[in-house]
Amino acid sequence: MAIGFFVFLILLTALVINAPWLLQQGYAWYYRGRVGALTPWEGSFRQRLLVLAPHPDDETLAAGGLIQKVQASGGQVFIAWMTLGDGFQWDAALLDRTLRPRPEDLRKLAERRLGEAKAAARTLGVPENHLFFLGYPDRGLLHLFLENFFTPYRSPATRLDHVAYPGTVSPGAPYTGEAWETDLRRILERVAPDIVVAPALEDAHVDHRATAYMALRRLGERGWLSRLRFYIVHGGLEWPLPKGLHPGLYLEPPPRGRHLGWQRLDLTPEEEARKLQALKAHRSQMEILGRFMEAFVRKNELFTPASNPPMAP
Repeated sequence: MAIGFFVFLILLTALVINAPWLLQQGYAWYYRGRVGALTPWEGSFRQRLLVLAPHPDDETLAAGGLIQKVQASGGQVFIAWMTLGDGFQWDAALLDRTLRPRPEDLRKLAERRLGEAKAAARTLGVPENHLFFLGYPDRGLLHLFLENFFTPYRSPATRLDHVAYPGTVSPGAPYTGEAWETDLRRILERVAPDIVVAPALEDAHVDHRATAYMALRRLGERGWLSRLRFYIVHGGLEWPLPKGLHPGLYLEPPPRGRHLGWQRLDLTPEEEARKLQALKAHRSQMEILGRFMEAFVRKNELFTPASNPPMAP
């Protein structure tokens, strides 16, 4: 019997290694069935919402439905983008039809993504004077938070060491954590949000984790941690599955954050359709990541309060 069990373990291990999609699909199927039992979003939508997005498109992927609900309820929405996505070399390579995008190509991509973010926000009903573009380096935020808090960081993608894009909050500001922190402090003072949504610490992308750290720091400074709710975009195990557009499915908790105390925000079919329209405004991203992005257009969005206890296994 022990030999049979040992053989079973070997076969199971081989299956997981050689067919990981089975594990991924099994996870998605199991947790999707539990979404309906999650606690619904609690509280009024008639409030001031601030969305912290590491890159243009994160605001719609994670909170396109929430943004609509706040707008429809008479609340106000503000969005702050930490970067303009100027480190996404594959995207620049595809758009410019080149194998080696130059620093100037990536700077051009940043300006294009700024325009796309404005178009997406307009689709969701957010006025342009409620938008904040910080323009710090894509894939460099964790460096700013840690070793480059006072000494400027130079982006290996754009060769920039300061905010150089028109329409940003602090043009010319050095790429330092101190400057980034100052910008966020000013935004919080101006907006005085009732709710802030930001990436969770469990997100796989370094810029998302750095934004989570900075959000915790700045909101903790003000005693506002009860106003903070987290989301995840890069959740591991190819999440969310299946890829592509499936508006009739629930969005299941991401593998990297399955232990968190998720709350379910249910969306109407009309809100799903508007969210998809806003995602399509991010045309440069849809060209390369379309099926991944469409997979976030589901019956719900997921948020977890910063102070909430973990979800039971």
